[in-house]
Amino acid sequence: MIVKTGSDICIPEAELIEFAAALLVAAGVSRPSGRLVAEALVAADMEGQASHGVTLVPLYIERIRGGSVSLRTQARVASDRGSAVVLDAQNALGQLTSQQAIDILKERVPEHGIATVAVRNGFHFGTAGRWAQMLADHGWIGVAMSNTRPLMPAPGGAERVVGNNPIAIAMPSESGPPILLDMAMSASAMGKIRLAQAAGEHIPEGWATDASGQPTTDPAEAIKGMLLPAAGPKGFGLAFMIDLFCGGLSCGAIGGEVKPLYGDASEPYACAHFFLGIDVKRFCEPAQFRARVTGFAERVRHSRRSMGVDRIFTPGEPAWRVLQKNGGMCPLASEVVKELKQTAQQLGVTGTGVFAGE
Repeated sequence: MIVKTGSDICIPEAELIEFAAALLVAAGVSRPSGRLVAEALVAADMEGQASHGVTLVPLYIERIRGGSVSLRTQARVASDRGSAVVLDAQNALGQLTSQQAIDILKERVPEHGIATVAVRNGFHFGTAGRWAQMLADHGWIGVAMSNTRPLMPAPGGAERVVGNNPIAIAMPSESGPPILLDMAMSASAMGKIRLAQAAGEHIPEGWATDASGQPTTDPAEAIKGMLLPAAGPKGFGLAFMIDLFCGGLSCGAIGGEVKPLYGDASEPYACAHFFLGIDVKRFCEPAQFRARVTGFAERVRHSRRSMGVDRIFTPGEPAWRVLQKNGGMCPLASEVVKELKQTAQQLGVTGTGVFAGE
């Protein structure tokens, strides 16, 4: 059943996963790999993170066809020192490499207590939170981060020098919303600005500047200009360090060595990732830790509110509540549905429901 709510079209989650996977398979991706990538993208849409959802499928396919994304399903192990592994993704789809990294950590964290995987020559991996939460679901602390091409200036600077490099940290808890911090180091993700452009909307002040460094609310000018760091020099400093965790430890790309995601489809993106898993029981009793995490979160949620505030949220709770509210139905902007239909027609994929016909 397809439901239209405002400008969004709500599609059954399972149906959207199948359709997105079919598009990727038609572009040459193996069926298991296509489904893994589709599940990750649809999960982002289900949590209200549309900038990291199926809107990316046409871009991924364009890059596969352009040759900058390979059809490899496994990254090459560049080095393995037990608790520290480096993977060379060789430009494979980022979700596949990330899943491989998580699978390695599932083996190494119990053995070593703390284990890491660094990745070079990678590609866009979707939301960082998905990979960090997978580790938290095993009762561990999970961290995932990635670098991007330069999008932000240094404080006082007038050119892009560092990416808005996302990081996610997930904590195991007893029940309720996940305790998950997932954020880019810019005031807003570039994907949100591109969605605003597609919808013909302005962006809030403080998100970006134009190419001359002047503040702008025009998404087209923002795309040509620079994103602004979250919290000014603090966001810049964190982005700088994340670049070094990812590109430095993997011996991969740093700063301008990472190429534009929406650039030349024949030129590899070449980003880098870093994943960390921490076994809580090496520090304290796991049940006690989970109880303390949950208790702290509850105290924060029930703390005194400012006037006009209905609810206080902990990290990860807003996305979790969107997921619960969606109830298995995935909202997509009509512009995204239109672009997916066009991609299907180009690939000769026959859609069903909202994706059928012209």
